[in-house]
Order: sequence, then structure tokens, then C-alpha cells
Amino acid sequence: MSEECVLIVDDDLAVRKVLHRVLASNGFSHQEAASGEEALAILRHKTFDLIIMDITLGNMDGFEVVQHLRGAGNKTPIIILSGRSEDYNTLYGLDIGADDYITKPFNPVLLGAKVKALIRRNKTAVEAGHNILTIGPFTYYNDTMRLFKNKEEVPLSNKENQMMKLFISHVNQIFTKEQLYQQIWGDSIVDTNAVMVYVSHLRNKIEDDPKNPAYLKTAWGLGYQFVVASQSSVGSDGSSSREYLRGETPMWDLNTLEK
Repeated sequence: MSEECVLIVDDDLAVRKVLHRVLASNGFSHQEAASGEEALAILRHKTFDLIIMDITLGNMDGFEVVQHLRGAGNKTPIIILSGRSEDYNTLYGLDIGADDYITKPFNPVLLGAKVKALIRRNKTAVEAGHNILTIGPFTYYNDTMRLFKNKEEVPLSNKENQMMKLFISHVNQIFTKEQLYQQIWGDSIVDTNAVMVYVSHLRNKIEDDPKNPAYLKTAWGLGYQFVVASQSSVGSDGSSSREYLRGETPMWDLNTLEK
């Protein structure tokens, strides 16, 4: 399985470096945005397991970004990170849709624990609602009919979308060309050429090497099947990351960091 990915939204490079170390030490990958506008542009094409959002971002502050995301139906967990410690800011952030609030300077162990807890809670809630189908690097959202591979959206036509949903809902099951045509086109008069054309289109979009497909395979003499080999999760920088958490770093004082 691919590792969880967090979007860091902060205009301070020093803060982003600290957050990078915190996330890496907990086994998370990440992407960075230095402004609210950049964050929204990224989120239009990619999903994340969690967002860490600074408040003071320039033209569009973090509160505005949170309001925009929630207004658009984006339910990704959000932790607000800010130097503002007033109760009003905390309550306001939570009221408009943020899931948690942590102030600077922050304890890296506490932040890592909050990130893990929120991601775990959100995954449990979403999967309980049967809104998504996840297998290997693929995630299919039933409610919006959108497909992602390694968290990058894969644009699909209507027929490609129907075909992908059928395959990802029935992993390892072999479908004959006749079954595929009847299920997707809804016609008893089968056009096997149409099936082959759309299988080729789909392979071009989901495979790393369409000529040697790893996922959408041909079952010779039978039809097609969608297969995803099981993958074990392996950390990328184990010992150095764990050593970071064992170091004597009870709080991050951002004023002491080099920019």
C-alpha cells in the first residue's frame, strides 16, 4: 500500500522544513504549498490524507482556505498550525471546519500523534460509509466517480469510468468481452471491438507500461481481469527518522532555525 500523504500549507520555509522532519519521522510523505492559492490549485487535482494549514499566508489566509474547502465539500482532515494562541482563533478555526488546532512552538511528538490519530479516524469513518474503493495504488470515489492513482487523479471518460468501477469492484474476477459489453453498454448485441478499444484506452491511463499491463490483464481465451499484487509497507528512512524522535527536542523554537 502507498504511504499516507500530507499537504503542508505554510509560507515560512523554516516551518516547512520542521514539518517535513516531523512527518518523515512518522512515515508520512508530503507535498508543500507556500500560499492558500497554491494549496487550492494542488487540491483540485490531488487528494491527501491530511492538511496542515498555517493561518497567516498573505493574500488568502488559512481560515479562508478552510472555508473554501469545506464549502466545496472537501472533507480532508485539517490541522491548523498558528502562532496565534488566543481562544477566539482556536474556536473560530474549529467552528469553520478544521479538525484540530496546534500553536507554535509545537511539540513534534504531539503533532505526529495528532496527525496519526486524525488520519486513522478519517479512514475509518470514510470506509465505514462505503464511499471509496481502495486497492493497491488506486482509489475510486463512488460519490464523485473519480479515480486516483498514487493520489493523482486519472481523468476518465464515461465508458472508461464505468469499466474501471466494474474492475476495481471485482478484483481478480475475469470478465468476458460479452459480459463487459452488456454491463457497460447495456446491449445484448455485443461489439467486441468496442470493448477492446476501451480496454486499450483504460490501460493507457492507468498502466505505467500499457504494452505490458500490470493491473488490467488479458486472460487469454477468456477475457480481462483487474489484478493488484499485494504490497508490504516499507519505511523509506527508518533508523534516521526514529532517531529524530528520540532526540532531546521537546519543543521547536522557530526563531532558532536557519531559513
